[in-house]
Amino acid sequence: MMRETTDARQMRKATRRDLVVAFLCGGFVALMVGVSFAAVPLYSWFCRTTGFGGTTQVAKALPRSESKRTVRVRFDANVAGGLPWLFEPERNTIDVHLGQVATIYYKVTNQAARVTVGQAGYNVSPPTVGIYFEKINCFCFTQQTLAPGETRDMAAVFYVDAKLGKDSEEDALSTITLSYTFYPVRSPVAPAASAGAARRDAAAENAPAEKSGRI
Repeated sequence: MMRETTDARQMRKATRRDLVVAFLCGGFVALMVGVSFAAVPLYSWFCRTTGFGGTTQVAKALPRSESKRTVRVRFDANVAGGLPWLFEPERNTIDVHLGQVATIYYKVTNQAARVTVGQAGYNVSPPTVGIYFEKINCFCFTQQTLAPGETRDMAAVFYVDAKLGKDSEEDALSTITLSYTFYPVRSPVAPAASAGAARRDAAAENAPAEKSGRI
């Protein structure tokens, strides 16, 4: 009888130990999943704040000063696979003063016989100047929907912060490349107006017949 009691206690201890281990493993997995989801927005925030990897800034105000120093900005245009668009800048390069607001136009054409949707990703090189490259307006902030054969001119408004001139590590800098790549959007987000119209149409279809006949 004593042996059976001892064995039962050992079994209970082993069961509790297994439950604790399982609980800890489950908690660790949940923690890692949470960290992985948080890593994307945290990385995005870090890049926007520091210009890491050539991530440009979003200007909150117009530049306060303009420098005599000039840099050449080169424009690069790319289209990812699966998006039948022709995409190119109106000019390949422009020379701008630090602190000078500049506007460049890109032209995009949908070469497909169907509606297509794309959204642009962007960066600048060398990557160290991302912190100084300020965008005022850019087509990359929204999805672009093009009808079959449609051509559209899109503007990018920007300036290179005059603070770059005070960065001794950028004294030799003469050229900045602004690069865009359009990617296909498989499930485009419907505009709010369109979504509201769709709801009104659905409500009209479900309304009683006598109401739908009113003028």
